[in-house]
Amino acid sequence: MAVPVAFFALFFAYPVTAIVGRGLKVGGDWQFARIGEVLSRPDILGVLWFTTWQALASTALTLLIALPGAYVLARFDFPGKQVLRAVVTVPFVLPTVVVGTAFLALLGRGGLLDELGGVRLDTTVWAILLAHVFFNYAVVVRTVGGLWSQLDPRQEEAARVLGAGRFAAFRRVTLPALTPAVAAAALMVFLFTFTSFGVVQILGGPAYSTLEVEIYRQTAQLLDLPTAAVLTLVQFAAVGGILAVHAATVRRRERALKLVDPAQTSRRPRGAGQWALLGGVLLTALLLILLPLGVLVERSFEGPRGYGFGYYQALQSVGAGGSSTFLVPPLEAVGNSLRYALVATLIALVVGGLAAAALTRRAGRLVRGFDALLMLPLGVSAVTVGFGFLITLDEPPLDLRTSWILVPLAQALVGVPFVVRTMLPVLRAVDDRLREAAAVLGASPLRAWREVDLPLVRRAVLVAAGFAFAVSLGEFGATVFIARPDNPTLPVAVARLLGRSGELNYGQAMALSTILMLVCAVSLLLLERIRTDRSGEF
Repeated sequence: MAVPVAFFALFFAYPVTAIVGRGLKVGGDWQFARIGEVLSRPDILGVLWFTTWQALASTALTLLIALPGAYVLARFDFPGKQVLRAVVTVPFVLPTVVVGTAFLALLGRGGLLDELGGVRLDTTVWAILLAHVFFNYAVVVRTVGGLWSQLDPRQEEAARVLGAGRFAAFRRVTLPALTPAVAAAALMVFLFTFTSFGVVQILGGPAYSTLEVEIYRQTAQLLDLPTAAVLTLVQFAAVGGILAVHAATVRRRERALKLVDPAQTSRRPRGAGQWALLGGVLLTALLLILLPLGVLVERSFEGPRGYGFGYYQALQSVGAGGSSTFLVPPLEAVGNSLRYALVATLIALVVGGLAAAALTRRAGRLVRGFDALLMLPLGVSAVTVGFGFLITLDEPPLDLRTSWILVPLAQALVGVPFVVRTMLPVLRAVDDRLREAAAVLGASPLRAWREVDLPLVRRAVLVAAGFAFAVSLGEFGATVFIARPDNPTLPVAVARLLGRSGELNYGQAMALSTILMLVCAVSLLLLERIRTDRSGEF
C-alpha cells in the first residue's frame, strides 16, 4: 500500500487540500463562516439545484432507455451481438468533449436538425440530458445486462408455471434480483452526471452550470477561490455519500445471488414481441449513438467548397485562416495526447496494480477505507485537482509546473480506479494455495508473483491498460489547467477551437474530435477482443 498511498497523498490529497485551504483561510485561520455565506447566495443555490435535478433526470432517462438494451444483450442471441455490445460501449470511453462536440454537430446552430427542420437544442437542458444518456447508456447495459445474463431463467419460468403472468413473474422474481445491479448502475450514472463538466460547458452555454462548471468559472475566470473551495467541499461530500451507498449496493449484490453461466440463458428471439423489442433496441442504438457520431464525422469533411480533407489539412499549420488559437499546429495535439496517455497508463498500472494487490489481502477497515479512497478521483472536481497542481507543485524538490510529467500524473489519477476495479476481482479469484505451493517449493514472493499470479491476471492487466489509456486520453477537467500552450492535448485543443468563432475553427474541432473518437474506438475494440470478464462489469 505504500506506493499507492504516497501517490494519492502527494498528487490528490495535497493539491485538493491546498486549494480548499487557500479559499477558507485568512491569515492562517480557518473561516468556516464562509461556507454558510456562499451556500446562502441565490446564484449558488441555483447551481446546486440544477446540478441535482439534471443528474436525477439524466439518471431516470438513462434507465428508461437503456434497460431494454440490457435485457436484449442479456437474453437474446442474434447475429452481430458482439458488434452491438461494442457499439453501445463506445460512448463510455469517449471524452466528454467529443460527446459535446458530436451533439453540437447534431443539435446546434448549423447542425443536422437545424438544417433539416430549423430545430436547435443547444443551450437547452434537453441537449444536456440526451448527451448524458448517450454517455452513460453503456453503464446500465453492461452493469445490469451482465448480471441479468447470469440469472437463472428457470426461476421465472417456475413462477409462470405456478400461475403468475409474465409481468408478475418479472416483478416478483427477476426484479428483486436485479434491484442491486440497477441501483448500482443508477448511482454510477448519477455520479457521472452530477460531476458533469465538458458536456454542460459545450452544450449548456452560460445559462446552465453544474458544480464542476461553476468551480471552473469561479477559479479560472473570476479567481474567487473561497467560493470555489466551498463548492469543492460540497461536491466532495456528495460524491463520498454516493460512493458509500454504491459500495454497500455492490456488496449486497455479491453475496445475495447465485449465478449461472451466461451461455445457458441466451437464446434467439421468439415471437413478434421479442423481435420488435430487438428492433427497438437496434433503432435506439442507431439514433442515440451512431447518428451523433456519424454527423460528427460528416461535419469534419464538409467544407465551404464541398466535401474534402480541408479541415484535416488545416490541422497541420499554425494560424490557418488567420487563427492564433495555437502556438503549434493543432495536429501535434494527437502525438502529445498519445504520449501523455501512454505514460499515464504505465503510472496507473503500477499504482493501481499495487493497490489491487494490497486490497486482496483483506486487512480490515484500513484496506476497505483505502478502497473507497481510490474511487474519489472519479467524483472530486478535476478542475480543483488541476488548479491545485499549479499552486502546490511549484517548489523544489517538486517544481513540476513546467514539466511534461504533470499532465500524465493528473491523467493517471483518473485511470487508477479503472485499473483497480478491473484487476481486483481477478486477483481475488487466484487460489492462495497456488502461492503457498510455490513458496514451499522455494520460490521467493517476487518469483511466486511472476510464475503464479502474472500468468493468471495477464489478460486483466491488458484490459485495465486499455481502460486507463482511453480515460487518460480523454481527461479534460484537470488537463485544461496544466497543459502547456505549446503542448496541448486533444480534448484541450478541441475546446479551444470551439471557443473561437469562425467556420474553420469549427471544422478543425470536428476533425480533431473525429480523430480522438477513432483512437478511443480502436482502444475499445481491442478491449473487446481480450476481455475475460463475461459478467460485463466495468
